[in-house]
Amino acid sequence: MSAQTNTVNKILELIKEERLPEGAHLTAQKLADRLRLSRSPVNDALGILERHGVVTRKPNRGYFLCHDADALPDAHAGLAPPSVDDIVTQSYFRLADDLLRGELPMQCSEAQLRVRYALTNAQTQALLARISQEGWADRRPGYGWEFSSMMTTPDSLLQSYRLRLALEPAALLEPTFRIDKHVLARCRAAEKHLLDGGIDTDTADQLHERGVRFHESLVEASGNPFFIDTIKRVNRVRRLLSYRSMQDRSRYKQHCDQHLAILDLLERERNEAAAEALAGHLRSTLDNLARIRGILA
Repeated sequence: MSAQTNTVNKILELIKEERLPEGAHLTAQKLADRLRLSRSPVNDALGILERHGVVTRKPNRGYFLCHDADALPDAHAGLAPPSVDDIVTQSYFRLADDLLRGELPMQCSEAQLRVRYALTNAQTQALLARISQEGWADRRPGYGWEFSSMMTTPDSLLQSYRLRLALEPAALLEPTFRIDKHVLARCRAAEKHLLDGGIDTDTADQLHERGVRFHESLVEASGNPFFIDTIKRVNRVRRLLSYRSMQDRSRYKQHCDQHLAILDLLERERNEAAAEALAGHLRSTLDNLARIRGILA
């Protein structure tokens, strides 16, 4: 699967998750922000969706959805093959595993990565762009790339959760906290999808993104840009070890139940109780991660 097709799939998944109605305005910048991409691949993907009749482009206004989200699976199933088949995604996980096992040098060239993972130049650049965007690799001055040692130990993931434990519950108590009903509905739908079988069938990418969207949605509702920026930065750099922890999915049902309980409290405007529940949820995750240090090491 090409990088373009992968971006198309991500946009389709987002449309379905948010249950967007016919005529919904799809702005490239908002999609790029949500998917953590630049505007260029998002615009390319929107062009593909236009050619397939999923969206329509209006001069000087942008792209608009031609069908309700519910109509997408039947009408356009061929546009969304599983992203697990994407060679760049497969290489991403192989590289992550090699790095965590200490089998990849912390400094290497694009040529070394291209040969090691049998990639084309474009695929290598797409792989490095993704890793760089997530914050665990940087281009070295003049030549090559260097991976960050910050996220290659079990303690790093635990430390990131301790930071989130300090910040996320406090975000729910901000005087500017406001959460829209459609955000609550979207978060509930994502949790129910997991409980209905997604825990076993979703890819590591999808599991990670659903968790990130839940927590970032709550923090974004605080209206405090300092909370929002910090949590988004933490989520970008913790992705590497987060994938490794997904080898044990037995804890996800508990996570979903806890998420749904927090959403119920927020809907009833019981923010203090929701903050306590969120703190308990993060503490239980910390305990679970401490028990599976062998997987993370």
